[in-house]
Amino acid sequence: MTVSDRVRRQIEKRDSHCWHCGATDNLVPHHRRNRGMGGSKLLDTPQNLLRVCNTYNGLMESDPVIATDAREFGHKLQSWRDISDPVFDQSELTWYKLTEDGDRVKTDAPSYLI
Repeated sequence: MTVSDRVRRQIEKRDSHCWHCGATDNLVPHHRRNRGMGGSKLLDTPQNLLRVCNTYNGLMESDPVIATDAREFGHKLQSWRDISDPVFDQSELTWYKLTEDGDRVKTDAPSYLI
C-alpha cells in the first residue's frame, strides 16, 4: 500500500500507538474501509486510515472473531459505512471522530452500541 507522504505524516502524528493494543512498535497503516485490489486512492485519507500493530492488522484479515470486534470498534468498516463513523481507541478506552486534517476529536459511542 502506498499512502502519500503528507497523509502518512498526518497519521503518524495522530497515531503514536496501535488503536487495538497500545503497542508503539511495528505500526502499519490500515484502511478502515478497504480499497480493494488495486482500488481507488480516494480512500487514502486520514479519516480512513489508522496505524495499528502488524499483528493486529493481520488478525483483522484472518480471524473472523477479531474482524467482527474490529467492525464494532470502527477499526474495519463495511462498504456501506461512512468513514466519518467513530473509532474506539482500546488502549485509551475512548471513542474518537477522525478528521479530514488528520486530527481526532473525542466523541460518544455510536448509537448502535448504546
